[in-house]
Amino acid sequence: MAANDHDKTIGFIGLGLMGSAMAEMLLDDGHDLVVWNREPEPLEDFERRGARVASSPADLAAHADVIVICVLHTEAVQAVCLGESGVVQTGKAGTIIIDHSTAMPQETVAIAAELAERAGMSFVDAPVSGGPAFARQRKLTIMAGGAEADIETTRKLMRTYAQNITRMGDIGAGQMTKVINQAIAGVSYVLMAEVVRIAEESGIDAAKIPQCLAGGHADSVMLNYAYPKMLQRDFEPPASLASQMLKDLKNVGSEAQRFNLDLPLVASATRQFSDYVQNGGGKRETASIYESLSQELSASTFV
Repeated sequence: MAANDHDKTIGFIGLGLMGSAMAEMLLDDGHDLVVWNREPEPLEDFERRGARVASSPADLAAHADVIVICVLHTEAVQAVCLGESGVVQTGKAGTIIIDHSTAMPQETVAIAAELAERAGMSFVDAPVSGGPAFARQRKLTIMAGGAEADIETTRKLMRTYAQNITRMGDIGAGQMTKVINQAIAGVSYVLMAEVVRIAEESGIDAAKIPQCLAGGHADSVMLNYAYPKMLQRDFEPPASLASQMLKDLKNVGSEAQRFNLDLPLVASATRQFSDYVQNGGGKRETASIYESLSQELSASTFV
């Protein structure tokens, strides 16, 4: 955005765990913010902090110069963009939509095309990785798809909550990159759960594993984030939800099927999360997948 981007009104749709953290940072930086969320609970707090509350996505679009979306899934993106009360109904030509949701790549391309055709709106698909804590530290990773000019125009705004912003190609490329990100993350959560179990059973000082492996080939963000959470059973309050990881892994499976690929590790992780969600773990922290494995790993696993 331009140097005077604080003169622009930012519309923010979706105040869940991640969206709330991003919107908080925009308010902290003094942006004029208008917000909408399907559930009303978060709106009172944002209104108290100075944001204006819209009655619908369409109402929000009528007052916003830039629109940021962070909702649960593809269907939610379609609803807030193209529904009867969607932003397409009142959106102004030239308005840029930044979509931080995790959605399907092909559907994202279709949504962007309809917004452009019906309202002249531009679209950047910009899914994120890092969690709410990283947003509040301005350290999110953003994988972006869209016109280079649109991404450069909005880069300064996204830096309010992100550190690493990479253009991966045209519209849809950001979501395709997020598919790859979630394949890595979903499999890694299950792997970390298995590693914690082995470390605890072995009698070594399990807490020293991240320190001991630092700088080696096994070192990773997941080893330093998910492993300690599992070791300490630090699952409340949730930073992300197991049900969302399952949704994302299913997206990976759908894309693999589209390209006729067999991804056995992703399939195994998807089954593990599916069983956990079906057994009531859907609203729990993603790292709590450890609990579904803690009683299952035994010597017979390796026979």
